[in-house]
Amino acid sequence: MKKAFKIIGVIILIFAIALVATPYLFKGKIKQLVIKSINKNVDAVVAFNDVDLSLLKNFPKTTVIIDDLSIVNKAPFENDTLFYSETFTLKMSIKELFKGTGEPKSIDAFSSENGKVNVIFNNDGLANYDIALKDKNERDSIENNDFALNFQHYNIKNLRFTYFDEASKMSVILDSINHEGSGDFKNKILELDTKSTAKLAVSIDQKNYLNNIALSLDALLGMDLENFKYTFKENEALVNLLPIAFDGFIQITDVGQLYDLKFKTPTSSFINFLGLIPEMYSGKLENVKTSGDFKVNGIIKGSYSETTIPAFDIEIASNNASFQYPNLPKSVKNIVIDSRIVNKTGILNDTYVNLDKLSYTIDQDMFTAKSTIQNIMENPMIDAELKGIVNLENVSKAYPIKLEKPLTGILKADVVTRFDMKSVEAGKYQNIQNSGTITVTDFNYESKEMAKPFKIKQAAIAFNPKEIRLNKFDGETGNSDFHVTGSLDNFYGFLFNNQVLKGNFDMTSHQFEVADFMETKKDTTSTKTSKEALKIPAFLDVTMVAKATTVVYDNLNLKEVSGNLVIKDQAVSLSNLKMNAFGGEIALSGMVSTKEETPKFEMNLGLNSLNISESFTQLAMLKAIAPIANSVIGKLNSTIKLSGDLTNNLTPNLKTISGNLIGQLLESKLKPSNSQLLTALSSNVKFIDLEKLNFDALKMVLNFKDGKVEINPFTLKYQDINIEVAGSHGFDQSMAYNLKFDVPAKYLGSEVTNLISKLKPANVAKIENLPINALLSGSFANPKVSTDMKQATTNLVTQLVEMQKGKLINQATEALGNLIPGKTKVDTTITKSVDTIKKETPIKEPLNKVKDSIVKNTLNNLFKKKSKT
Repeated sequence: MKKAFKIIGVIILIFAIALVATPYLFKGKIKQLVIKSINKNVDAVVAFNDVDLSLLKNFPKTTVIIDDLSIVNKAPFENDTLFYSETFTLKMSIKELFKGTGEPKSIDAFSSENGKVNVIFNNDGLANYDIALKDKNERDSIENNDFALNFQHYNIKNLRFTYFDEASKMSVILDSINHEGSGDFKNKILELDTKSTAKLAVSIDQKNYLNNIALSLDALLGMDLENFKYTFKENEALVNLLPIAFDGFIQITDVGQLYDLKFKTPTSSFINFLGLIPEMYSGKLENVKTSGDFKVNGIIKGSYSETTIPAFDIEIASNNASFQYPNLPKSVKNIVIDSRIVNKTGILNDTYVNLDKLSYTIDQDMFTAKSTIQNIMENPMIDAELKGIVNLENVSKAYPIKLEKPLTGILKADVVTRFDMKSVEAGKYQNIQNSGTITVTDFNYESKEMAKPFKIKQAAIAFNPKEIRLNKFDGETGNSDFHVTGSLDNFYGFLFNNQVLKGNFDMTSHQFEVADFMETKKDTTSTKTSKEALKIPAFLDVTMVAKATTVVYDNLNLKEVSGNLVIKDQAVSLSNLKMNAFGGEIALSGMVSTKEETPKFEMNLGLNSLNISESFTQLAMLKAIAPIANSVIGKLNSTIKLSGDLTNNLTPNLKTISGNLIGQLLESKLKPSNSQLLTALSSNVKFIDLEKLNFDALKMVLNFKDGKVEINPFTLKYQDINIEVAGSHGFDQSMAYNLKFDVPAKYLGSEVTNLISKLKPANVAKIENLPINALLSGSFANPKVSTDMKQATTNLVTQLVEMQKGKLINQATEALGNLIPGKTKVDTTITKSVDTIKKETPIKEPLNKVKDSIVKNTLNNLFKKKSKT
């Protein structure tokens, strides 16, 4: 027994060692086989992260795991990824590992997880999936494949398949594909049992036609691998909730594919039609009451090649159907659908669509439509008719449309249109045949994206060959009313060919409040804020002539507003815009452009007799230019030129503004109490009453740049005082101004006046006006005012004392001359004594004392000289 256990133990040990060691022994070999097998069959760049080998994962099978497998195209699709799989797995028997070189390794199963397939057709019709080696000699030299595809099962999980045709701009996306199949591929003829689910989206030129359509297919396929023929035997497909059954085959030939298929809806309930609509639009279909039928029948027969497509005839029909949702009060009745999509020749351009009838009723309102589309590839020709009445309020009562507020209004249509797309593209509107009218009355719409509920009282659109005419459009929102007439010149080019929408309109309004259109309600359900700049639509080329009795903008009431507006090339241009405001008139022209990343603006303003304090207080731009203007009582004539950048919400960025203002004040004066700056200035220059300053006919020039306003120096007059003003301030309200006052001495107080009165008229005439400087700094809200008044007054007093001392010396000299008989001239000794006294006598000494000192000293010197003699 011990010996037996030892033998068993040794066997187990050897087996365990083999399980562990085998992957390491064969990993390099398998890795080289994978690289060789792929590269010798495809003309593309193949890469993967690693290849692992496991005996335990699917024992007794061997599992080969390839991580991050990718196939990348070469020219003309260079660097485009054709295929990617996060994990690609092959399963095979362990014995396959021991086969020699040249013997193909038989694969029992394979799987792929989290993969992507991108199929592209370029403008030349070339496909990126055609990567097989083209050299026949090279293909013939391959005698044996490294791997034999004898699998019996395969599985694909979470695959995304993308198809894009550059010529037609058509995109088809199959997402979240889960597909598996079972069959014995060792046989040339077999049955393959498959199960598939996916979600479908189709768009053409970035316009979505199908989105998130759920697909599923359980099918038993007969496969003839020798003749490449695949036959539908038993199958059940669902398009959303619409069931489809297939019958027939698809065969791959040397020139393409051969189709012989029939399909139909196995049941004909109208619920099948509602099942075609994605649930996000149709709502839950449980307990929906329906009557009538809905059928889809089709035949596809013929070959698909470079020059042909299979002929087909697809019928979509319903007769006298109805539906009603359980929680809605209205039903849709008398539904008729009669439509066919046909191609009889196999030539793609011969495909045509006939919608012979589409009609329904809600209550007593009936709506019908019919159309045909022919010549779809070369020059689509469209013929359509619309006729009927739609009560918009009933739509939301019969169908689960998700709206914040229900629509109301009556739509009436009676329109016939016939046109071809080449005429639309070339602007040959004479080839378009339009007739009929569409009217809308009492239309109401409310949404969180709009500031106020929007109402169209009445609108009438007339269709004619040259244009679509808006004969009437009377609407209101909030406190605003508007009445518009005009025309659209190329509506079809805009609708079908992404052309610019052109139009000319006239608008009148009694009351137009900008806030009714511009202010949006805050969305309390979202914390996100948009940082993107507002953009003027690039698809508009519209001219509008507008008139309004009153326009309300912020807190401004503008009267008799009129002007021209052009929207083109992502810019709005204004011309001849006139309005009455602030007791005067404003003329405006300019432009706002959002074409560049940073929006720009240019503006020219003409102000005529505007009330200064009102306009410069209520208009933010003018207030920044002249913050002190709220203290000026009077009128203004001015021209203003501005340009600069705009913020994301299209308001001026003051730091970027440049331009100038040339203005003239009319009958204007100051009210200092309205300004902290003027109040501070008044307390420092008491010799001037600022309220009595004369501003009448004063002209000023201001220049703005880099956030600063530079003022050209100008001079004010106050009685016989001249005031020169110069300096600048910033849009941030900081300032640096210099005021120079040319002040007569008589305004400097009683001491100076008394001194002047004691001088001879000749000396008084020599006294010049005193220059006094005032420096204004800080900000308009917190000003700092400093003057050199004290120093200037001290200098003047010194000058006056010198003059007075000179006067007294002259008087003393004259008196001494009179005391000495015969003395006609004063001795030089006296003069020298006077000079000495002038130097020694303090300025502050009383004038009488100065006079006595002069006399005494002069006499002493005089008599000393005589005794010597």
